[in-house]
Amino acid sequence: MNKWWLGASLVLGLFGQAHAMTLTSKDMSEGNKFTSQLVFNGFGCQGENISPQLTWTEVPAGTKAFAVTVYDPDAPTGSGWWHWAVYNLPAAQTSLAQGAGSHANALPKGAIALKNDFGTTDFGGACPPEGHGVHRYEFTVWALPSALELPKDASPALLGFMLRAQALGSAKLTAVYNR
Repeated sequence: MNKWWLGASLVLGLFGQAHAMTLTSKDMSEGNKFTSQLVFNGFGCQGENISPQLTWTEVPAGTKAFAVTVYDPDAPTGSGWWHWAVYNLPAAQTSLAQGAGSHANALPKGAIALKNDFGTTDFGGACPPEGHGVHRYEFTVWALPSALELPKDASPALLGFMLRAQALGSAKLTAVYNR
């Protein structure tokens, strides 16, 4: 059995309730529709594909690293759609500037971006199928007790599993988009 799987299995019951954090953005707000700035440029969508500014507060004691994920649970894939997945952000990092996810080198040193469902490690903006209705885009920041050690080719789904197993706290901001 892989070392990381054993670790994940052992941790599943160790962290009871996660601490309540807060996530805010100057570029979007809870329940409101994205502007074209946060929309993907491709797949029939015409946006600027810029990641939003994010700030998180009320960080739990013992936090040694953060992760940020962006997920669309309404995508018609059977498994949702991962727009962005970054982990091992340093504990001193409590915000990301607008555009930080638009170029891997804009992330803080040590942060690792996984390949999203668009096939890149950059932020991928909203782009639901035309006429498919409103989609939710869940931006979540996760506080972690240590940096994660994942396989080099880990998927965002594996990251999501590890985050849910180990998070000391998390905060979510959900915006919407349709076309």
